[in-house]
Amino acid sequence: MLEVAAAVLQRDDGSFLLARRPEGKVYAGYWEFPGGKIEPGEAAETALARELYEELGIEARRAYPWITRVFAYPHATVRLNFFRVLGWTGEPHARERQQIHWQRLDGPIPEPMLPANAPVLAALALPYEYAVTDAHALGGNAMLAALERRLAGGLRLIQVRDKDMAPDDRMRFARGALALARRYGARLLVNSDLSLARELGADGVHFSARQMMSLANRPRDIMAAASCHDVRELARAMTLGLDFAVLGPVKPTASHPLAVPMGWRRFAELARGASLPVYAIGGLRLADLEDAWRAGAHGVAMLSGSWH
Repeated sequence: MLEVAAAVLQRDDGSFLLARRPEGKVYAGYWEFPGGKIEPGEAAETALARELYEELGIEARRAYPWITRVFAYPHATVRLNFFRVLGWTGEPHARERQQIHWQRLDGPIPEPMLPANAPVLAALALPYEYAVTDAHALGGNAMLAALERRLAGGLRLIQVRDKDMAPDDRMRFARGALALARRYGARLLVNSDLSLARELGADGVHFSARQMMSLANRPRDIMAAASCHDVRELARAMTLGLDFAVLGPVKPTASHPLAVPMGWRRFAELARGASLPVYAIGGLRLADLEDAWRAGAHGVAMLSGSWH
């Protein structure tokens, strides 16, 4: 297994840096995320800093562990330890004969991309906040009004939860939420009900941990996510190839008062090495985002925190 540290350098406008492998290297001409081999006994974070300086002449200031992808190439099996790098000193410039290019997700992606790197683009498209509706606490109309305010402010990923609603009421509420999501270009998942998600034309379904553990395969016609609470459930989410997982509770939460919070240290132990983006959940606010990133989370999922 060849261990590699890979950097997803992101500017404030969302663009990220790609590098084209130079002549003389394996897969010359292919595009990838910058990085390089982790030496024996070297920490991944140390290798990342070294490679960014050697390849691009920059010093990483804010680098967060993210996802890990294993890929079998003909010449080697590699484990790519991806880090999101959101702050650095210096201006990136090519120092090893490679080409570099700032890329936006809404622009045409350079071809060819190294196969191990291509799935990372889908993960990059996920926003940092995953908001979960709470019509039980706010009321249906007030919840839709709060949702529209947040969508107007940039919210782009929503889960319709509200499983305690009567079926007809939940259908009407979900239709209203989906209409708002479509108006603002956001994606919406329905909690626990794949049939309802498909009937609505929603973007995806969010499975409970129990539902996920009984799945033989993930649905392929729709986004799929799941709630996880331990290493076994997170491993199952990875095996199924879900689009993302939610892991917690990190802190005490009113929605699950009997659940024992795992804290950031345990969250980091579980999330480290995950092959899919993992959102932290449980008693969180947007102010916890930096702690979540340091622990390896993609972002934060919030029930009351998204609306208060």
